[in-house]
Amino acid sequence: MPNILLTRIDNRLIHGQVAVTWSNHVGANLILVANDRVANDEIQQSLMDMAVSDAMETRYFTIQETIDKIHYAADYQKIVLVVETPQDALKLVKGGVPIKKINIGNMHYSEGKRQIAKTVSVDEADIETFKELDKLGVELEIKRVPDEKGQNIMDLI
Repeated sequence: MPNILLTRIDNRLIHGQVAVTWSNHVGANLILVANDRVANDEIQQSLMDMAVSDAMETRYFTIQETIDKIHYAADYQKIVLVVETPQDALKLVKGGVPIKKINIGNMHYSEGKRQIAKTVSVDEADIETFKELDKLGVELEIKRVPDEKGQNIMDLI
């Protein structure tokens, strides 16, 4: 069983909050980004690695690679799993990745979305995805930083 300490939806993927604040808070030593675009973009990977300390490992897998490889994680790997969208999180859950709780950090506003929290904006597809994750028994908490009081997204959508 992979040692996933935190699963986070954050459209910025790796940045200071993930690389330092959350990773230190949960005691992680590996940040795994599950994202089809970034898995094949070495420039983006290099830019994100700049936010990470030398003591932290990073991996950049496609969604399918994550599903295929996560169960081979070593016991010593304490993982922060980061995805860009709720749809990616749902694919992982349906693919057998053992995710019981998702931290929703940042989902930026764009055309067609409505803001439901300070850093979270959703459209109808996002809402339907969160409802499906909820039905699958995944806890869904909006929480930017560890010392902030979390809020169940289902109370807001």
